[in-house]
Order: sequence, then C-alpha cells, then structure tokens
Amino acid sequence: MKHTPYDGTSKPFTIGLAQLDPDRWIEPDEALDFYLSEKVRLLGADRSSVFAAAAESEGAQRELLSLLTDYLLRRYPHIYRREGKTIVVGGREANLNGDLPILSAGSLIQDDLAIMEFKEGEWRLTAAYIAFPSSWSLAEKFGRSMDEIHAPVPGFGGGSRNAELITRMLDRLPPDRFVERFNWSINVDGALHLPKSKSEDIGADAVALEENRTFIRVERQTLRKLPQTGAIAFTIRIYSDPLTALRDRPDAARLALSFIVQLRELTLPQAAYKGLVSKRETLIAALASIAG
Repeated sequence: MKHTPYDGTSKPFTIGLAQLDPDRWIEPDEALDFYLSEKVRLLGADRSSVFAAAAESEGAQRELLSLLTDYLLRRYPHIYRREGKTIVVGGREANLNGDLPILSAGSLIQDDLAIMEFKEGEWRLTAAYIAFPSSWSLAEKFGRSMDEIHAPVPGFGGGSRNAELITRMLDRLPPDRFVERFNWSINVDGALHLPKSKSEDIGADAVALEENRTFIRVERQTLRKLPQTGAIAFTIRIYSDPLTALRDRPDAARLALSFIVQLRELTLPQAAYKGLVSKRETLIAALASIAG
C-alpha cells in the first residue's frame, strides 16, 4: 500500500489539492509491465471505451507526450531509453511521431491520461486514454465540461462552491506548479478496469463483506498546465489492494481507526455515490477488528 489517503490526509468529497514535487510526477513501480499489458489488452478489445480525442486536441497531446518522454528519460533512465523516434520500456516501443500522441504517452506509464482544454468559455475534456476508470464511462464524459463531468458528485454540481473553486484553480494554475489529489473507494473486485457505476440508493439494504474479497481502491491524480498550449494534463494512477493488506502494516490500527472516522462522516448521498450505504457497517466492523 503506497498511498493511504484514508489516514485523514485527504478527505472525501473535497478538492484536496496538495503541492507536488515535479520529480514525483510519475511513479512507475514493479507492476509496470502488468499495467501496460492490461492497457494493450483493453485497447485491442474495445478501443472506443478507453480512448477518445478531438482532432483539435492534437497540439496539446503532442506537448504532453514531449514533456512526458523528456521527464521519463531524465528521471528513470534505468527503465526508459530512446531509440531514434521511439521510446523503449520493457521491450515495448512507443512511437513519438504517431498520429495519436496520447496513446503513445499512455503506453509508457501505469497512469491514465486526460486533457482538458478551455473551449467555449469552459474547461472541456478533449482527449483521454482511460484504461482504468473508477466507476465511470469515458463515452459519457468525453467532450463535457468540468461542471458536467462532476454533476453526479454530491457537492460538486454546476453552481456549487466546489465547482467554482475548481474552475478558478484551473484558470490560475501556473505551468511550473504541479499538484496532486487522492480519492479512495471500496470494491468487491480488485480489477483495474471498472467502468460500471457503483452508486446505489440511499435506502440500500446492508450486505455482508468478506475481508479477503474486499479491495481498497486508491486513485492518485496529478494536474499540471502545459506551458505552450495552456491545456490541463491529468494523470490518474490506480492502486488496488485487498483490505487484508492493512493487517500487515505496523500502523494498521491507526489507519483502520482513521478509515472508520471517514466512513462515519459520509452523508447518506455521499455514501450512496460511493456505493457504501449497503457496506458501511460491515466495513466498519472489519476495520474495528483490524484496529484490535
């Protein structure tokens, strides 16, 4: 478990942006080959479900690819190398001059990628390679404004204070500042590709959870403004760990107790959005057991 935002450092349903050291923009690890293999499989199985790009986004895509490759070659020379017009990672090659730069960029890293551009007075999703969505569909979000994308999220709909703060942040983000934020969710499936909504009714009946079949899904997002095009580049990295992994940590009790606090603080609409109305009490009981 690399990131544990449920320790109280990142509250659910808040913007929760934190300054990010640019050297920590991307964090490849020992699972890199597995993630890249999954991306290849998903792209081949249903391309339109994981990739979409407007023609006018090509400039921003190319800028993102250029910045990303320069960063990876400098920061991780033991993982990435350049061979002519390609970048090689683990025996795979990414073409730097291809027609779809965001696919080349996404084929190098475990993170998903999304580009927002300022169009018609709003920030809109104009390009994305999202292999590992967390209970949402790219087809439903592509081309939409930030307000429309966040409309289902309690407290983030158009006209809300959070929506206004996000727009202001995107407008004012300087190109030399990197920021990150985290989300967490609970799933009964550890798969990376989870496009179906887990939202449920606020009156959903309680269900039992098996600790060894319950997964904590953590989403690490980074944001930066591309200096030439002014587009916003998002990276989204998914970590999925079984709940049982908490028991192996020396700080298990502290993490479990903090997690319980966050679960209890969720309003009913928030818990329903996260699919936790039916699972909250049994999850709290499991965490209480871990806390001892």
